[in-house]
Amino acid sequence: MAIPSKVSKFLDKAGVKYEAIQHRTVYTAHDKAATLKVAPKIIGKTLLLTLDKNPVIVLIPANKNLDKIKLKKIVKAKKIDFVSERIIKNRIKGVRVGAIPPFGNIWSLPTFTDNALLKNPKIIVNAGDSTKSIKISSAVFKKLVQETLTTGNFAKAR
Repeated sequence: MAIPSKVSKFLDKAGVKYEAIQHRTVYTAHDKAATLKVAPKIIGKTLLLTLDKNPVIVLIPANKNLDKIKLKKIVKAKKIDFVSERIIKNRIKGVRVGAIPPFGNIWSLPTFTDNALLKNPKIIVNAGDSTKSIKISSAVFKKLVQETLTTGNFAKAR
């Protein structure tokens, strides 16, 4: 079974090199790292947040947690919240909740990515399904989301 068409069409249209990875069903980025037998620092954990009520995608390494205080300072937001599953289902179409790819521009959303993840030459991110992931170079990832990308240091040790 291929990655969801919305995601594959986005990647193919961009003409970038990536590897689709099939694996057992996982529900957390940490489980994905264990299943794929890779370091958690190269697995991207996709979070859907609202910054002052505006939805955004945030990508951090699986071995870290979000530091809301640091992110608030970087984006100069007054309030940061996690998006409800209901809003995700209404806004993010064509992929499974819990397996959202970090390509915010597919859904016209800003993408915030922690620098710790981008230090890795290759990263593994959600492909839109609990049994599929995408292996991609950090440089290609940045190119894909460049018009919506903001980077910074907003993840902290678990």
